Amino acid sequence: MFDVVTIGSSAGGIDACSRLLGMLPKGFSWPILLVQHLHHSQDASIVAEIIKARTNFSVRAARNKEIVLSGHVYIAPSDQHLVVTKKRSLSLTKHQKVKNCRPSIDVLFKSASAVFQERIIGIILTGANDDGADGLMAIKSNGGFTIAQDPKTAVVSHMPNSAIKKTYIDTVLSPEDIGRFLGEMWEVFASSPITRKRQYYDRR
Repeated sequence: MFDVVTIGSSAGGIDACSRLLGMLPKGFSWPILLVQHLHHSQDASIVAEIIKARTNFSVRAARNKEIVLSGHVYIAPSDQHLVVTKKRSLSLTKHQKVKNCRPSIDVLFKSASAVFQERIIGIILTGANDDGADGLMAIKSNGGFTIAQDPKTAVVSHMPNSAIKKTYIDTVLSPEDIGRFLGEMWEVFASSPITRKRQYYDRR
């Protein structure tokens, strides 16, 4: 059982994320938290609109103190770290850059991993630095599931290569195949008796 999907991407990431999310089945309910490296002048809301046009999800820039909801994609705003709190809400901070990045993939992955423990999926996509490798290692150390984009399919392969070298990756796939794989995982868990019982009581 998983509760959240976290994704980190940089150069070429908007297209890769769109292709990945576009393969997810209708009704996919795991919330998705996304850090896409942006220039400080870029508006995450515009990125959200680009991705939303190619998917079936509610996609928007993350807001401070909002609760993570099923079936939503939250994108870190430019020049702000996206952090998951112990109450499973989102926090936006202006703390110092990590690996010269703000928002930082490592910051999101580490905070989300501390909260969700083994119930998190971490994904690293195309990018030009090693942001996210330490965060993905934290996810794996806490029992989460790790995925990296196949470097051969990346616009810039340094980021997935760094993650693959840094920690054990459960599977390495193209963006489209990551989307298919997540969809298959979700359908298996969503159809389980335990999940149906949990969803019943959640609705109550």
